Amino acid sequence: MLQDFQGRVAVVTGAASGIGKALCERFAREGMRIVMADVEHERLKHAAAEVEAIGTEVLPVRTDVSRPDDLSHLRDATLERFGAVHVLCNNAGVFAGGLTWDAIGADWEWVMGVNVYGMLHGIRAFVPFMLEQNQPGHIVNTCSMAGLINMPLSAAYSVSKHAALSLTETLYHELRIKQAPVGVSALCPELIRTRIGHSERNRPAHLKRPEGSGTPEQTLVEQAIRTSTEGGVDPAVMADRVCHGIREDRFYLLAEEGTSWDRACQTRLEDIRLRRNPTLGGVSGGN
Repeated sequence: MLQDFQGRVAVVTGAASGIGKALCERFAREGMRIVMADVEHERLKHAAAEVEAIGTEVLPVRTDVSRPDDLSHLRDATLERFGAVHVLCNNAGVFAGGLTWDAIGADWEWVMGVNVYGMLHGIRAFVPFMLEQNQPGHIVNTCSMAGLINMPLSAAYSVSKHAALSLTETLYHELRIKQAPVGVSALCPELIRTRIGHSERNRPAHLKRPEGSGTPEQTLVEQAIRTSTEGGVDPAVMADRVCHGIREDRFYLLAEEGTSWDRACQTRLEDIRLRRNPTLGGVSGGN
């Protein structure tokens, strides 16, 4: 169990904004050295300078998590600079919405490539070294409350987050079987003030939707995400949740009890337990 963060090394993807940047800032204040990875090069440089100003060593590495070679490069750059990895946060994520039957293949390829394969590439690149290192460590995968419930007009995102949660839980069991000193947490944020509603800015050219191909439902849900996240919870709250979760070796880092997200999750669990038809929860927005 990782208790002392001072002097340890944290690697965070999706680090240039939102939850990723908040994690870096919190880790820096805990005395950790930080490796910040993001696909947005210029924004990453600015974010790294701000984190470094807190008073720690920072290594920014431009990284497209959907590319396995980029994660291998991130690992190699981390080890060359710091020689160790104690906390890995697979945090990068994107959103695309619309009716399930309207979503084009490129929507699915992009969302799954970042939200699921990006996480898997991080695990494959870093876990073998963390096991060989044999020091207390922790892996935090940013899933979502959308990985516990299902909402209309967001199939690709919800499927990716359900897959991410399953991947994270499987990893937890495997590391326990190995009796590894590496813990695992699934961060499942609720409505957070991030830039996920503006994910389109980072969609690769070869996966962009054809001009004029957007549907009213895609426009509706993607605009709703942009609007709702503007009033979301401060990402720093997630950073606090993660630090407490690591120290307590807690797997599920969920929305607070009594919130609409928590109630929707409880309702879905009851649907399954009672074998009744799915109930549409009363939550709005997403992370």
